[in-house]
Amino acid sequence: MAIINERDRREVQAQLKALTGPVKLVNFTQELACQYCRETEQLLREVKELSDKISLEVYNFQLDKEKVTQYRVDKIPVTVVEGSKDYGIRFYGIPLGYEFVPFLEAIKDVSRESTDLLPETRAALGKINEPVHLQVFTTPT
Repeated sequence: MAIINERDRREVQAQLKALTGPVKLVNFTQELACQYCRETEQLLREVKELSDKISLEVYNFQLDKEKVTQYRVDKIPVTVVEGSKDYGIRFYGIPLGYEFVPFLEAIKDVSRESTDLLPETRAALGKINEPVHLQVFTTPT
């Protein structure tokens, strides 16, 4: 059974036509003791099928230690959204519900290597001269 219904599939496919550059989705998963790992991988496979600009790599969190270290992954399931470089965008858990729209926006942003941030926001962010670890937590309730 598909995760994305046919109506939403058409809408997502229409949005993904705006992709200009390649996007790689990197999924870290495992078969046992992982809530939503299987569903996350299925969702990513469905999204990948909607654009020829999207590729998908799937790694085992326990076995693929080099990739785990490379992407600085510390929990699963996780999806890395990567364009011409790794911007540090990670979606932990399954990016469905309220998280699906930001997930699609992240795909579009890394594809065009830009965001819709206002110039004053970009200027303010440009003044940050040390690493920042930003996390956004959501809950379905």
